[in-house]
Amino acid sequence: MGDKVHLQNIFKTNTQNTSRLRGQTKVKPPKNSASPQSFNPLCPSHLHFLRSGMVSRFAVVLLIGFLGMFYQAKQLPPPQINGSSSSQDLPVSSHRIKLSDGRYLAYREKGVSKDESKFRIIVCHGFGSSKDMTILASQDLIVELGIYFLLYDRPGYGESDPNPNSSVENEAYDIQELADQLQIGSRFYMIGVSMGSYSAWSCLKHIPHRLAGTALLVPLVNYQWPSLPYSLIKEDYRRKFLSLGLWLSTYVPGLLHWWVTQNWIPSTSVLEKNPIFFNERDIDILKTIPGFPMLSKRSLKEQRVFDTLRSDFMIAFGEWEFDPLKLSNPYGENESSVHIWQGYEDKVVPVQLQRYVSGQLPWIQYHEVPDGGHLIIHYKGLFDTILRAVLVGEEPVCYRPKSVS
Repeated sequence: MGDKVHLQNIFKTNTQNTSRLRGQTKVKPPKNSASPQSFNPLCPSHLHFLRSGMVSRFAVVLLIGFLGMFYQAKQLPPPQINGSSSSQDLPVSSHRIKLSDGRYLAYREKGVSKDESKFRIIVCHGFGSSKDMTILASQDLIVELGIYFLLYDRPGYGESDPNPNSSVENEAYDIQELADQLQIGSRFYMIGVSMGSYSAWSCLKHIPHRLAGTALLVPLVNYQWPSLPYSLIKEDYRRKFLSLGLWLSTYVPGLLHWWVTQNWIPSTSVLEKNPIFFNERDIDILKTIPGFPMLSKRSLKEQRVFDTLRSDFMIAFGEWEFDPLKLSNPYGENESSVHIWQGYEDKVVPVQLQRYVSGQLPWIQYHEVPDGGHLIIHYKGLFDTILRAVLVGEEPVCYRPKSVS
Protein backbone atom coordinates (compact mmCIF):
# COMPACT_ATOMS: atom_id res chain seq x y z
CA MET A 1 0.00 0.00 0.00
CA GLY A 2 2.83 2.35 0.91
CA ASP A 3 4.48 1.71 -2.49
CA LYS A 4 1.23 2.51 -4.27
CA VAL A 5 0.84 5.83 -2.41
CA HIS A 6 4.49 6.62 -3.13
CA LEU A 7 4.00 6.00 -6.88
CA GLN A 8 0.86 8.16 -6.85
CA ASN A 9 2.81 10.98 -5.20
CA ILE A 10 5.58 10.65 -7.79
CA PHE A 11 3.05 10.83 -10.61
CA LYS A 12 1.27 13.80 -8.97
CA THR A 13 4.57 15.69 -8.70
CA ASN A 14 5.43 14.77 -12.33
CA THR A 15 2.05 16.06 -13.52
CA GLN A 16 2.51 19.33 -11.61
CA ASN A 17 6.00 19.76 -13.03
CA THR A 18 4.69 19.03 -16.51
CA SER A 19 1.98 21.66 -16.04
CA ARG A 20 4.57 24.20 -14.98
CA LEU A 21 6.74 23.34 -17.97
CA ARG A 22 3.82 23.78 -20.30
CA GLY A 23 3.20 27.20 -18.81
CA GLN A 24 6.80 28.26 -19.29
CA THR A 25 7.76 26.75 -22.64
CA LYS A 26 5.59 26.58 -25.71
CA VAL A 27 6.44 23.79 -28.08
CA LYS A 28 5.61 25.15 -31.52
CA PRO A 29 3.95 22.36 -33.52
CA PRO A 30 4.34 22.01 -37.27
CA LYS A 31 1.90 24.30 -39.05
CA ASN A 32 0.34 21.43 -40.92
CA SER A 33 0.31 18.94 -38.06
CA ALA A 34 -2.51 20.26 -35.90
CA SER A 35 -4.14 16.84 -35.84
CA PRO A 36 -4.72 15.29 -32.41
CA GLN A 37 -2.51 12.45 -33.64
CA SER A 38 0.54 14.74 -33.50
CA PHE A 39 3.16 13.70 -30.97
CA ASN A 40 3.46 15.99 -27.92
CA PRO A 41 5.47 14.52 -25.06
CA LEU A 42 4.18 17.22 -22.68
CA CYS A 43 0.48 16.58 -23.38
CA PRO A 44 -1.25 14.99 -20.35
CA SER A 45 -3.57 13.03 -22.66
CA HIS A 46 -0.55 11.01 -23.77
CA LEU A 47 -0.04 10.01 -20.12
CA HIS A 48 -3.62 8.69 -19.88
CA PHE A 49 -2.42 5.11 -19.49
CA LEU A 50 -0.75 6.13 -16.21
CA ARG A 51 -3.82 7.89 -14.80
CA SER A 52 -6.15 5.05 -15.72
CA GLY A 53 -5.02 2.94 -12.76
CA MET A 54 -3.89 0.19 -15.15
CA VAL A 55 -0.20 0.71 -14.54
CA SER A 56 1.61 -2.57 -14.96
CA ARG A 57 4.82 -3.52 -13.25
CA PHE A 58 6.48 -3.41 -16.64
CA ALA A 59 5.41 0.22 -17.12
CA VAL A 60 6.73 1.13 -13.68
CA VAL A 61 10.07 -0.47 -14.53
CA LEU A 62 10.19 1.49 -17.78
CA LEU A 63 9.42 4.72 -15.94
CA ILE A 64 12.13 4.09 -13.36
CA GLY A 65 14.56 3.16 -16.14
CA PHE A 66 13.75 6.36 -18.01
CA LEU A 67 14.34 8.43 -14.87
CA GLY A 68 17.65 6.63 -14.43
CA MET A 69 18.66 7.41 -18.01
CA PHE A 70 17.67 11.04 -17.50
CA TYR A 71 19.77 11.25 -14.34
CA GLN A 72 22.82 9.78 -16.07
CA ALA A 73 22.32 12.03 -19.07
CA LYS A 74 22.34 15.08 -16.79
CA GLN A 75 25.90 14.16 -15.84
CA LEU A 76 27.06 14.84 -19.41
CA PRO A 77 28.48 18.26 -20.27
CA PRO A 78 25.79 20.50 -21.79
CA PRO A 79 25.83 20.80 -25.58
CA GLN A 80 27.20 23.95 -27.13
CA ILE A 81 24.50 26.26 -28.45
CA ASN A 82 24.28 25.55 -32.17
CA GLY A 83 27.65 23.85 -31.98
CA SER A 84 29.46 27.03 -31.03
CA SER A 85 32.85 25.46 -30.29
CA SER A 86 35.58 26.48 -32.70
CA SER A 87 37.58 24.29 -35.04
CA GLN A 88 40.61 26.48 -34.30
CA ASP A 89 41.26 24.17 -31.34
CA LEU A 90 41.76 21.26 -33.79
CA PRO A 91 44.71 20.53 -36.08
CA VAL A 92 43.99 21.85 -39.56
CA SER A 93 45.23 20.21 -42.75
CA SER A 94 42.77 21.61 -45.30
CA HIS A 95 42.61 24.79 -47.28
CA ARG A 96 40.31 27.30 -45.59
CA ILE A 97 38.89 30.75 -46.16
CA LYS A 98 38.02 33.28 -43.49
CA LEU A 99 34.44 34.52 -43.74
CA SER A 100 33.38 38.08 -43.01
CA ASP A 101 32.08 37.10 -39.56
CA GLY A 102 35.44 35.57 -38.60
CA ARG A 103 34.54 31.91 -39.08
CA TYR A 104 36.68 29.58 -41.18
CA LEU A 105 35.31 27.41 -43.97
CA ALA A 106 37.34 24.41 -45.16
CA TYR A 107 37.23 23.34 -48.79
CA ARG A 108 38.65 20.87 -51.30
CA GLU A 109 39.09 21.22 -55.06
CA LYS A 110 38.76 18.39 -57.56
CA GLY A 111 38.66 17.97 -61.34
CA VAL A 112 40.42 20.15 -63.88
CA SER A 113 42.08 23.33 -62.72
CA LYS A 114 39.84 26.30 -62.07
CA ASP A 115 41.48 28.38 -64.79
CA GLU A 116 41.02 25.66 -67.43
CA SER A 117 37.46 24.75 -66.45
CA LYS A 118 34.28 25.37 -68.43
CA PHE A 119 31.93 24.33 -65.64
CA ARG A 120 32.45 25.14 -61.97
CA ILE A 121 30.36 23.22 -59.45
CA ILE A 122 29.96 23.71 -55.70
CA VAL A 123 28.97 20.48 -53.93
CA CYS A 124 27.08 20.48 -50.59
CA HIS A 125 27.51 17.23 -48.66
CA GLY A 126 24.81 15.48 -46.65
CA PHE A 127 24.24 14.63 -42.99
CA GLY A 128 27.27 13.11 -41.30
CA SER A 129 29.45 13.55 -44.38
CA SER A 130 32.09 16.12 -45.36
CA LYS A 131 34.00 17.71 -48.21
CA ASP A 132 35.88 14.41 -48.49
CA MET A 133 32.79 12.63 -49.81
CA THR A 134 33.35 10.41 -52.83
CA ILE A 135 32.68 12.01 -56.23
CA LEU A 136 32.03 9.26 -58.78
CA ALA A 137 32.32 11.35 -61.92
CA SER A 138 34.43 9.58 -64.51
CA GLN A 139 37.75 11.17 -65.36
CA ASP A 140 36.85 11.03 -69.05
CA LEU A 141 33.75 13.16 -68.48
CA ILE A 142 35.59 15.58 -66.20
CA VAL A 143 38.18 16.19 -68.92
CA GLU A 144 35.66 16.18 -71.79
CA LEU A 145 33.45 18.86 -70.23
CA GLY A 146 36.15 20.66 -68.27
CA ILE A 147 34.58 20.28 -64.82
CA TYR A 148 35.97 21.88 -61.67
CA PHE A 149 34.47 20.75 -58.34
CA LEU A 150 34.56 22.81 -55.16
CA LEU A 151 33.54 20.80 -52.10
CA TYR A 152 33.39 22.40 -48.66
CA ASP A 153 32.68 21.39 -45.07
CA ARG A 154 29.36 22.87 -44.07
CA PRO A 155 29.42 24.80 -40.74
CA GLY A 156 30.66 22.63 -37.87
CA TYR A 157 31.65 19.72 -40.10
CA GLY A 158 35.24 18.65 -40.71
CA GLU A 159 37.55 21.63 -40.38
CA SER A 160 34.93 24.35 -40.75
CA ASP A 161 33.90 26.43 -37.76
CA PRO A 162 30.36 26.05 -36.44
CA ASN A 163 28.03 28.98 -36.98
CA PRO A 164 26.32 30.03 -33.72
CA ASN A 165 23.71 31.82 -35.86
CA SER A 166 23.10 28.95 -38.26
CA SER A 167 19.97 29.10 -40.37
CA VAL A 168 18.81 27.96 -43.77
CA GLU A 169 19.30 31.50 -45.08
CA ASN A 170 22.88 31.79 -43.82
CA GLU A 171 23.89 28.77 -45.88
CA ALA A 172 23.36 30.73 -49.11
CA TYR A 173 25.59 33.59 -48.02
CA ASP A 174 28.36 31.25 -46.85
CA ILE A 175 28.32 29.71 -50.33
CA GLN A 176 28.31 33.10 -52.02
CA GLU A 177 31.29 34.24 -49.97
CA LEU A 178 33.13 30.99 -50.70
CA ALA A 179 32.56 31.48 -54.43
CA ASP A 180 33.70 35.10 -54.32
CA GLN A 181 36.86 34.50 -52.30
CA LEU A 182 37.92 31.64 -54.57
CA GLN A 183 36.96 33.67 -57.65
CA ILE A 184 34.99 30.97 -59.44
CA GLY A 185 32.93 33.53 -61.32
CA SER A 186 29.67 35.43 -61.08
CA ARG A 187 27.68 32.28 -61.82
CA PHE A 188 28.34 28.68 -60.87
CA TYR A 189 26.58 25.32 -60.65
CA MET A 190 25.42 23.70 -57.45
CA ILE A 191 24.78 20.13 -56.33
CA GLY A 192 23.07 19.49 -52.98
CA VAL A 193 23.12 15.91 -51.70
CA SER A 194 20.44 14.64 -49.30
CA MET A 195 20.38 16.97 -46.27
CA GLY A 196 22.87 19.22 -48.04
CA SER A 197 19.97 20.10 -50.33
CA TYR A 198 18.72 22.72 -47.87
CA SER A 199 21.80 24.75 -48.78
CA ALA A 200 20.77 24.50 -52.44
CA TRP A 201 17.15 25.47 -51.65
CA SER A 202 18.53 28.47 -49.76
CA CYS A 203 20.55 29.54 -52.80
CA LEU A 204 17.50 29.20 -55.06
CA LYS A 205 15.64 31.49 -52.66
CA HIS A 206 18.29 34.06 -51.78
CA ILE A 207 20.94 34.11 -54.55
CA PRO A 208 19.32 32.54 -57.64
CA HIS A 209 21.16 35.00 -59.90
CA ARG A 210 24.43 33.29 -58.95
CA LEU A 211 23.32 29.81 -60.07
CA ALA A 212 23.91 28.64 -63.63
CA GLY A 213 22.27 25.31 -62.81
CA THR A 214 21.27 23.24 -59.78
CA ALA A 215 20.86 19.54 -59.04
CA LEU A 216 19.21 18.32 -55.83
CA LEU A 217 20.01 14.65 -55.26
CA VAL A 218 17.55 12.76 -53.02
CA PRO A 219 16.78 16.09 -51.32
CA LEU A 220 15.18 16.19 -47.90
CA VAL A 221 11.50 17.00 -47.54
CA ASN A 222 10.69 19.00 -44.40
CA TYR A 223 7.36 17.94 -42.91
CA GLN A 224 6.91 21.49 -41.57
CA TRP A 225 6.74 23.08 -45.01
CA PRO A 226 3.32 24.76 -44.88
CA SER A 227 2.27 23.67 -48.37
CA LEU A 228 2.63 19.95 -47.70
CA PRO A 229 -0.92 18.60 -47.30
CA TYR A 230 -1.50 16.85 -43.98
CA SER A 231 -3.33 14.04 -45.74
CA LEU A 232 -0.09 13.16 -47.53
CA ILE A 233 2.06 12.93 -44.40
CA LYS A 234 -0.24 12.00 -41.51
CA GLU A 235 0.51 8.26 -41.69
CA ASP A 236 4.21 8.66 -42.46
CA TYR A 237 6.20 7.17 -39.57
CA ARG A 238 9.16 9.37 -40.54
CA ARG A 239 7.21 12.48 -39.56
CA LYS A 240 6.59 11.16 -36.05
CA PHE A 241 10.19 10.06 -35.71
CA LEU A 242 11.45 13.49 -36.79
CA SER A 243 9.02 15.26 -34.42
CA LEU A 244 10.38 13.22 -31.54
CA GLY A 245 13.96 13.91 -32.64
CA LEU A 246 13.32 17.66 -32.78
CA TRP A 247 11.74 17.66 -29.33
CA LEU A 248 14.63 15.72 -27.80
CA SER A 249 17.20 17.91 -29.57
CA THR A 250 15.52 21.06 -28.28
CA TYR A 251 14.58 20.20 -24.71
CA VAL A 252 16.74 17.28 -23.54
CA PRO A 253 19.89 17.24 -25.71
CA GLY A 254 21.87 15.70 -22.85
CA LEU A 255 19.53 12.73 -22.77
CA LEU A 256 19.71 12.40 -26.55
CA HIS A 257 23.52 12.49 -26.45
CA TRP A 258 23.60 9.81 -23.78
CA TRP A 259 21.07 7.67 -25.66
CA VAL A 260 22.85 7.59 -29.02
CA THR A 261 26.15 6.53 -27.46
CA GLN A 262 24.85 3.52 -25.51
CA ASN A 263 26.20 0.09 -26.38
CA TRP A 264 22.73 -1.43 -26.70
CA ILE A 265 21.80 1.00 -29.48
CA PRO A 266 22.49 -0.64 -32.90
CA SER A 267 25.82 0.39 -34.39
CA THR A 268 26.06 2.11 -37.76
CA SER A 269 27.32 -1.15 -39.26
CA VAL A 270 24.04 -2.78 -38.22
CA LEU A 271 21.91 0.13 -39.44
CA GLU A 272 23.67 0.07 -42.80
CA LYS A 273 22.36 -3.47 -43.35
CA ASN A 274 18.82 -2.66 -42.24
CA PRO A 275 16.20 -2.89 -45.01
CA ILE A 276 14.09 -0.35 -43.10
CA PHE A 277 16.55 2.36 -44.16
CA PHE A 278 18.10 1.04 -47.36
CA ASN A 279 16.98 -0.99 -50.34
CA GLU A 280 19.00 -3.93 -51.66
CA ARG A 281 21.04 -1.81 -54.04
CA ASP A 282 21.97 0.63 -51.27
CA ILE A 283 23.02 -2.22 -48.98
CA ASP A 284 25.30 -3.56 -51.72
CA ILE A 285 26.80 -0.07 -52.14
CA LEU A 286 27.48 0.21 -48.41
CA LYS A 287 29.73 -2.84 -48.66
CA THR A 288 32.08 -0.88 -50.93
CA ILE A 289 32.14 2.62 -49.38
CA PRO A 290 33.20 3.88 -45.93
CA GLY A 291 29.57 4.37 -44.87
CA PHE A 292 28.89 6.97 -42.19
CA PRO A 293 31.87 7.05 -39.80
CA MET A 294 30.74 10.36 -38.26
CA LEU A 295 27.61 8.60 -37.00
CA SER A 296 29.52 5.89 -35.13
CA LYS A 297 29.21 5.72 -31.33
CA ARG A 298 32.88 6.59 -30.99
CA SER A 299 32.48 9.78 -33.01
CA LEU A 300 29.17 10.71 -31.40
CA LYS A 301 30.81 10.70 -27.97
CA GLU A 302 32.78 13.75 -29.07
CA GLN A 303 30.80 16.81 -27.99
CA ARG A 304 31.68 18.80 -31.10
CA VAL A 305 30.48 16.03 -33.43
CA PHE A 306 27.21 15.63 -31.55
CA ASP A 307 26.62 19.40 -31.49
CA THR A 308 27.23 19.68 -35.23
CA LEU A 309 24.84 16.86 -36.12
CA ARG A 310 22.22 18.13 -33.71
CA SER A 311 22.40 21.66 -35.11
CA ASP A 312 22.27 20.43 -38.71
CA PHE A 313 19.27 18.22 -37.97
CA MET A 314 17.38 21.02 -36.21
CA ILE A 315 17.97 23.48 -39.05
CA ALA A 316 17.03 21.00 -41.75
CA PHE A 317 13.80 19.81 -40.14
CA GLY A 318 12.87 22.86 -38.08
CA GLU A 319 10.79 25.78 -39.26
CA TRP A 320 12.23 27.52 -42.32
CA GLU A 321 11.84 31.21 -43.12
CA PHE A 322 10.36 30.34 -46.52
CA ASP A 323 8.33 27.59 -48.17
CA PRO A 324 10.23 25.98 -51.08
CA LEU A 325 6.96 24.86 -52.63
CA LYS A 326 6.01 28.52 -53.10
CA LEU A 327 9.17 29.46 -55.00
CA SER A 328 8.55 30.91 -58.44
CA ASN A 329 10.83 30.27 -61.37
CA PRO A 330 13.61 32.87 -61.04
CA TYR A 331 14.99 32.15 -64.51
CA GLY A 332 14.15 33.04 -68.06
CA GLU A 333 14.16 30.53 -70.89
CA ASN A 334 17.51 28.71 -71.22
CA GLU A 335 18.96 30.89 -68.46
CA SER A 336 19.39 28.07 -65.94
CA SER A 337 17.99 24.65 -65.09
CA VAL A 338 17.06 22.99 -61.81
CA HIS A 339 16.81 19.21 -61.38
CA ILE A 340 15.60 16.84 -58.67
CA TRP A 341 16.90 13.26 -58.69
CA GLN A 342 15.04 10.71 -56.59
CA GLY A 343 15.23 6.96 -56.04
CA TYR A 344 11.88 5.22 -56.45
CA GLU A 345 12.77 2.83 -53.60
CA ASP A 346 14.24 5.52 -51.32
CA LYS A 347 13.28 4.65 -47.73
CA VAL A 348 14.69 7.84 -46.21
CA VAL A 349 12.80 10.32 -48.40
CA PRO A 350 9.56 8.79 -49.74
CA VAL A 351 9.05 9.08 -53.47
CA GLN A 352 5.43 10.20 -53.01
CA LEU A 353 6.57 13.38 -51.25
CA GLN A 354 9.25 14.10 -53.82
CA ARG A 355 6.71 13.70 -56.61
CA TYR A 356 4.38 16.12 -54.87
CA VAL A 357 7.17 18.69 -54.44
CA SER A 358 8.17 18.49 -58.10
CA GLY A 359 4.50 18.67 -59.10
CA GLN A 360 4.18 21.99 -57.29
CA LEU A 361 7.31 23.32 -59.02
CA PRO A 362 6.86 22.52 -62.73
CA TRP A 363 9.93 24.58 -63.63
CA ILE A 364 12.08 21.94 -61.90
CA GLN A 365 12.95 18.87 -63.96
CA TYR A 366 12.18 15.69 -62.04
CA HIS A 367 14.12 12.45 -62.58
CA GLU A 368 13.43 9.10 -60.93
CA VAL A 369 15.73 6.08 -60.67
CA PRO A 370 13.41 3.02 -60.86
CA ASP A 371 15.45 0.71 -58.61
CA GLY A 372 17.19 3.51 -56.75
CA GLY A 373 17.38 3.98 -52.99
CA HIS A 374 18.87 6.89 -51.05
CA LEU A 375 22.46 6.35 -52.19
CA ILE A 376 21.99 6.91 -55.92
CA ILE A 377 24.98 9.26 -56.02
CA HIS A 378 27.16 6.15 -55.57
CA TYR A 379 25.56 4.11 -58.37
CA LYS A 380 28.01 3.36 -61.14
CA GLY A 381 27.62 5.71 -64.09
CA LEU A 382 24.66 7.63 -62.66
CA PHE A 383 26.62 10.67 -61.51
CA ASP A 384 27.88 11.15 -65.07
CA THR A 385 24.27 11.11 -66.24
CA ILE A 386 23.32 13.69 -63.60
CA LEU A 387 26.19 15.95 -64.65
CA ARG A 388 25.31 15.76 -68.34
CA ALA A 389 21.69 16.64 -67.55
CA VAL A 390 22.47 19.75 -65.52
CA LEU A 391 25.51 20.97 -67.48
CA VAL A 392 24.64 20.32 -71.13
CA GLY A 393 20.94 19.49 -71.02
CA GLU A 394 21.14 15.87 -72.14
CA GLU A 395 17.81 14.48 -71.00
CA PRO A 396 17.97 10.87 -69.75
CA VAL A 397 14.57 9.60 -70.90
CA CYS A 398 14.84 6.37 -68.91
CA TYR A 399 14.79 8.36 -65.66
CA ARG A 400 11.66 10.35 -66.46
CA PRO A 401 8.58 8.79 -64.84
CA LYS A 402 5.59 8.40 -67.13
CA SER A 403 3.33 10.19 -64.67
CA VAL A 404 4.04 12.28 -61.59
CA SER A 405 1.37 12.72 -58.95
